[in-house]
Amino acid sequence: MTTPPPVLIDREAHRRHRDRAAAGFDRVDYLKQAVVERLMDRIDMIRRDLPLVLDAGCHTGALTQALLQSPKVGQVKAFDPSPQMATQAASRHGIEAVAADYDAIPFEGEQFDGIFSAFSLHWADDLPGAMIQLRQRLKPDGVMMLALLGGETLSGLRAAMASAETEVSGGMSPRVLPMGDIRDMGGLISRAGLAMPVADSDTLTVTYPDVLTLMAELRAMGEANAMTGRVKRMTSRGVFMRAAEIYHERFGEADGRISASFEIITLTGWAPDASQPQPLKPGSAQHRLSDALGVSERDPEDDRDPRSE
Repeated sequence: MTTPPPVLIDREAHRRHRDRAAAGFDRVDYLKQAVVERLMDRIDMIRRDLPLVLDAGCHTGALTQALLQSPKVGQVKAFDPSPQMATQAASRHGIEAVAADYDAIPFEGEQFDGIFSAFSLHWADDLPGAMIQLRQRLKPDGVMMLALLGGETLSGLRAAMASAETEVSGGMSPRVLPMGDIRDMGGLISRAGLAMPVADSDTLTVTYPDVLTLMAELRAMGEANAMTGRVKRMTSRGVFMRAAEIYHERFGEADGRISASFEIITLTGWAPDASQPQPLKPGSAQHRLSDALGVSERDPEDDRDPRSE
């Protein structure tokens, strides 16, 4: 009997955090906007029209707005775990946006020419399963492009909180969401049944007055701790103050501010279609690589030691 994987994300808590963040999200949406810009740079390079696309994890609609402004995009639909976020996206941009979890993707059937997501799917408890469901909503030769936080995100905050909590409280609890690295995430593209997979990453570095401001802005974005293993009781002020000291000691800037890094991993793949380029069968090449390079070709077997015969 197969043991089900552990549930890492408290979906109800995550939904509450995003609902609370919805009203003021525009004041702290700089990470969302930066990820949207990176996605749109890639979408602009796609040489085809996208009549109907999906914004997965839309927040209040920053990516939706950018997509609607693209001359190659027609209609946009969207969903978000937060009913408050989805309602704002729908009313602001005049689109169909619904509340749904990442493991229960709405909009049935192969209807989308493109599926895009910015700064959301790192909260999917079952990212491989979510990607498979999204793949099932793509038309043949439809494109999927997902930009989410990677494993190097907030490594400094994770280390500072662990040290502070161990020092002050004598133990530690999960504080920062565990995220996959690019090698693991890159493998998910093919597992989801997508062709021509590409995975790349870059890092956003943001400075803050102090760690408390960093944590306050993460909460304002709806990025507060929603892990099932989190401590449910109130954390002592002493832990946060000590974490702030440790963070400044290790990652402080010359001007007294602190820096935080966010790794953005972008996963791209296409729903399989017969029109896509196909790899040649082994042995079917018409020209030798050695001819193209202007070098002589030698069989490695010719270098074998005659004493081994």
